[in-house]
Amino acid sequence: MIHTKPNTGVPIIRQPDVNDGGGIWRVVKESNVLDLNSSYLYLLLTKDFSETCVIAELDGNVVGFVSGYRAPARPEILFLWQIGILPSMQGRGLGKRLVTSFLHSPGAQGAALLETTVAPSNTASQALFLAIARQLGVECRISPCFSANQFPDSEHEDEELYRIGPLP
Repeated sequence: MIHTKPNTGVPIIRQPDVNDGGGIWRVVKESNVLDLNSSYLYLLLTKDFSETCVIAELDGNVVGFVSGYRAPARPEILFLWQIGILPSMQGRGLGKRLVTSFLHSPGAQGAALLETTVAPSNTASQALFLAIARQLGVECRISPCFSANQFPDSEHEDEELYRIGPLP
C-alpha cells in the first residue's frame, strides 16, 4: 500500500495521521476548487477515518489526498468524498496513484463498489474516475445525485453519482 520514493521528487503515498489534518486543509484551500470545510473536520478525518484516507507527501508536506468512508448502513460501498492535489502537482498522474492507493487502503478491504460525486464542470475528475473504471476493467455508472437547489449556497452545481464496480 505505501509507495516510498525518497529523494526522487516523487511523492510518497501513505495513510494519514492526525498531524496531517492541517496539511489536508491547506491543500483544499489552495486548490480553489474543493469545498473548504473547517480545519477541525480534517483533523477528525485523519483521527477517525485514516483507514479510508490516503495522502501524498513530498519533502514532509502534504501535496495531495483522498478522503473517504464506509457508511455503516452501506458497508459494501467505499465512498470517496474529496480528492485534492496542489495545483503545482497536478498533471503528473498523482490523482490516479492516490485513488489506486485509496482502493487498497485498509478501510477499503471487502468493498464491492466505489462511489463518488462529481460536478458536471469538473472534467478532470470525470476523466479520472472513468480511467479508474477502465483500469479495473469494470463499469462506471453515472446518475443524478444532488441537485444544485439542494445546496444552501447558490454557487454549488449539481453533483452526479459515479458508481464504479464491482471492485476486484
